[in-house]
Order: sequence, then C-alpha cells, then structure tokens
Amino acid sequence: MNGKVKVGIVGLGFMGSTHFGIHRQLGKSEITAVADVNEQKRSGDWSSIVGNIGGGDNSKPVNLEGIKTYSDAMDLIADPDVEMVDICVPTYLHEKYVLAALEAGKHVLCEKPVGRTFKEAKRITEAAEKSSSFFSTGLCVRYWPEYRHAFELYRSGKLGKMISATFKRVSPSIDGNAWENWFMKSDLSGGALLDLHLHDTDLVRYFFGRPEAVTSFGMKGFRSDNGIDHVFTRYDFGDDSLVVAEGGWESAKTTPFEMSFQIVCEKGTVRLSESGYKIMWEDGLIEEPKPGSGQLPTGWHVEIDYFLSSILEGKKPDKYLTTEEIRDSMAIIEAEERSIAENRRVTVAY
Repeated sequence: MNGKVKVGIVGLGFMGSTHFGIHRQLGKSEITAVADVNEQKRSGDWSSIVGNIGGGDNSKPVNLEGIKTYSDAMDLIADPDVEMVDICVPTYLHEKYVLAALEAGKHVLCEKPVGRTFKEAKRITEAAEKSSSFFSTGLCVRYWPEYRHAFELYRSGKLGKMISATFKRVSPSIDGNAWENWFMKSDLSGGALLDLHLHDTDLVRYFFGRPEAVTSFGMKGFRSDNGIDHVFTRYDFGDDSLVVAEGGWESAKTTPFEMSFQIVCEKGTVRLSESGYKIMWEDGLIEEPKPGSGQLPTGWHVEIDYFLSSILEGKKPDKYLTTEEIRDSMAIIEAEERSIAENRRVTVAY
C-alpha cells in the first residue's frame, strides 16, 4: 500500500476524538469518514466531550470539511473509501462493528475492552485470525513509553528474578461523562473492573505470562449501578512471587488520574510514580531514563502509529500484542470477577 491509510472513525466520544487528533498529527492516514449517533458531534461541535485524563480543547468547532459523516456505523463500514475502521464506541457494541468491518475486508483497530465478555472476545479474535485484514485492540498501556521500556528491561534478564510487582490505576469519577452514561451501566461497560483495571491485568500478562489463579476483592455500586468500582487482585503464578494490581474510578472528579507501578527484582527495582520513572539498582546506581522523549508522546500515539505503519508496510501488527494475549487478559478478568463474587481464589480458564 502506498500513500496514506484511508480511515473511518466510529464513535466521537473521548477516545474517538482523541484518535481523530492523533491521526491528524501522525500524517500516515487520511480521515475520510466519521460516524456517530449524535448530530451535534457530526456537525463538528465536540464541546460535550469529557475525559478522565485530560485531552484536547474541545471548545472550538472541529473542521470536518471533506469528511463524510454517518449516523449509522454500518454505512461507514460499507464505504469503499474507508480502508481502516477505528472503532471507539461503547464496549457492548464492539463485536457487532468489528465483525462487520472484518467481513467487509477492512483493517480494524478497536478500542479496549475488545468485547464485553470473554466469549465475545473469543469470537472477535478468532474472526480476526481467519481474516486477511489486520486487527488490534486498544490496550494502549503496552505501548506507553515507560511501560514498554520496563518490559524490555525485565525481559532482557538484566534485572534477574522478579520478587514482587505492583500495578495501580485509579481514576476520578467518570459518572455522567459519556453518551447515556453508559460507563455506569455495568451490563454495558463491565464497570471499572473491565474498563479500567483491564489495563493492569493485561500488563501482568504482558510482563509475566499467564497466572494460574487470582484472588480478588472488590467494591460494587458506589458510582455504577451494580458494577465493580474498585478492585484489588493478587495473581498467583505458582511460585513465591507477589504480583498485585489495584484499580478504581470512584474518587471525586477533582482527583488526579494515577497510573503507577513498581517491579522488584533480584538486581534492581523499577518504578513509575509521581516522582518519575526510575531504575534503582542493588549496587546503589539510580537511573532516570526518559523513554519516548522527543518521540511519540503517549501510548495512544505509538499504538496508532504502529498499526498504520503495519498496514502501509503489509506486516502483521503483532509486535506489542497478539490475539491470544487479548483472549488471555479477558479470561483473567472474568476469573477476577468470579473471585469477587464467590470470595475465593479462582483458577483462570484460558
């Protein structure tokens, strides 16, 4: 493929508008179409869009001149001028649009979670494996510069054996932020467990492989209808390591978003916190790398740039994420949900 990838974006909420801006920044794609049920957004008025970790200035009208606008995503998927479909709609709609786009022969980048359930994730990823089109999902933290740097350092063996690892992701409340407040409807979003904490469950899978079992504790129904709004999980790898993750979105709206981790190994400790990204070696040396400095600024940028590059070069996009890993992370999340419901350790059914 030569030139630019012709992209259609489905859903103009926080992530859809974020992807829109990144496509324009990267210069590897041409946005040929957008789809959203909201007429105001289709007109370029995005002032109603709210996120939980900042974002662009949506107060000014967006120039959509030369871009086709659709109220029905299926019409965008059928558009011959769209080569790649970038899906940023609520989670419960992912399967419908991903399968339709793959069937239409489009490349597909779908926001996370890939589906509402493990069964949906399995159907989607198996369809992607059978398709000649490229597919990936928005587990963007794998692409985040500090996390990727720590992953490569750990996998190099230079840190030695892992002793303990802690991942944390806590968000201000997003109650009322989205279309029809769908995040707070657990049947649609899966609550903070699936929509937020999934990132760190996936990071555990990314860094350390498949855990055998999980033990989770959760708080339900404070912000959402009856979803899990905060979770603590221990991941059991059948050895003496201690791997835990925490995630939640019940804090006041003025609370800063936090994502952090600490990985303690025999030869050193790696930490991302409010004080920055540091490697503290057992011999006393402290390093403060600046991964991504002067390059693509966020994991979203790296993720979208890599997927576009894969299409342009005709190479399968599996450097950061595979369909098997997508399924695994969903299987682990469902084990965590069972552990909370049954108040016990649960073996993961891959």
